[in-house]
Amino acid sequence: MKAVRFLLVLALLTSARTFAATPAKPNVLFIAVDDLRDWVGYLGHHPQTKTPNIDRLAKMGVAFTHSDCAAPVCNPSRAALMSGLRPFTTGVYNNNNDWRVVIPEEKTLTHAFRTAGYFVCGSGKIYHEAYKRRGDWDDYLDNEGGGKAEKKLAKNAQDDGVGGIKFAPLDCADSELPDYKIADYAIAELAKKHDQPFFLACGLHKPHMPWNVPQKYYDLFPVESIQLPPYLEDDLKDLPPAGVKMARPESDHKNILTAGRWKEAIQGYLAAIAYTDMNIGRVLDAYDKAPDKANTLIVLWSDHGWHLGEKHHWRKFALWEESTRSPLIWVVPGLTKPGGVSARTVDFMSIFPTLTDLCGIATPSHVEGPSIKPLLADPKAEWNKPALTTYQFSNHAVRSEGWRYIRYADGGEELYNEQTDPNEWTNLASDPQSAAQKAELAKSLPATNARDIGGVGGGEEKAANKKEKKARKGK
Repeated sequence: MKAVRFLLVLALLTSARTFAATPAKPNVLFIAVDDLRDWVGYLGHHPQTKTPNIDRLAKMGVAFTHSDCAAPVCNPSRAALMSGLRPFTTGVYNNNNDWRVVIPEEKTLTHAFRTAGYFVCGSGKIYHEAYKRRGDWDDYLDNEGGGKAEKKLAKNAQDDGVGGIKFAPLDCADSELPDYKIADYAIAELAKKHDQPFFLACGLHKPHMPWNVPQKYYDLFPVESIQLPPYLEDDLKDLPPAGVKMARPESDHKNILTAGRWKEAIQGYLAAIAYTDMNIGRVLDAYDKAPDKANTLIVLWSDHGWHLGEKHHWRKFALWEESTRSPLIWVVPGLTKPGGVSARTVDFMSIFPTLTDLCGIATPSHVEGPSIKPLLADPKAEWNKPALTTYQFSNHAVRSEGWRYIRYADGGEELYNEQTDPNEWTNLASDPQSAAQKAELAKSLPATNARDIGGVGGGEEKAANKKEKKARKGK
């Protein structure tokens, strides 16, 4: 009898220990930044950038050094990341494509988490805000402020920028800009004790234009000491016509050079990055104090990169490194180790399946990207999947650790050896000695490309093209 009781007690204790060791579904802090390229401290691509909080986050977990967007445009990049469907599958290539027409609610990342019992909430820019679908969320900050403070130019502001490139210091407080309130929402949610797992999205606008932030952020970067990015005057000479067209050298870059304000524009971009880094720091401070910190993972990403004169190009809307590369950082309690750095090439189509994988949620069958959970456990683990970026119909870039291959819709090609030519100044597409590398990368190109679903408006990209055409007519 004593033996039976002993066995029963032992079984109960074992059961209790097993139950206690079973982790709860982790919460998710999902931080999105708009138009943030590789000018962050941990990536080391611009020596003057000041991002202490992003760098602090990088040291907390695993930071990726070769992480690329699915598309170098806000709307298709975000639609792809949030649905798991690539642009060439949906036909969402541009800012004027209403993604809601082809991506039903049941295919979204938020839906996967809601059906798994998560409270899904957010603030700021997660999808392209021209097309909102608040029904995808349990709660969302709808009034982030209209950004009136962005028009309070400081007394020493010369004007609001050059043509379509908008930048100016402001005479306002940090708290007067929309991003501050967006961060406030995340801070308040992190402070709560939730009775169900949560998925909390925080979408910061800066450094999207206008690069209008308080004067003190401009003061961090004296214009006379600004360093220009690597630049080659005849950089476009070996590009195919489609590449030259994508660069649009007669548009923003010519305007900036004519005005003699290249350094001022870079000052504005760096200032906007510093402002958003401040807000990320506020959110991280709240995370550190959160009652659920031990069971909350973090992923930080940006929707794409940004050119600031490289290849005579400004903005995104291109398939070179500057447009496609963005920060990607993961902190996963119990899995990632502090200070992890992975040089493996990944793209942001991995974010959806990695989150579901980490949270014990079945990854929907339509999701096209792979989980990178193995790289979070071991940043140097073997990985042979290149990153793939699409810009408009049938234009793609394939990025491996050592190479970038671009193929345009008309068959034009570019190939760069990233080890010997990190600035992508020498196109090796016609070099017989590089034929094997080109053929290997070409295997990752899609066999079919969905047609653009069409739309109205067009936003930033259409406005830029309109200005360029107008300027050409005036010649």
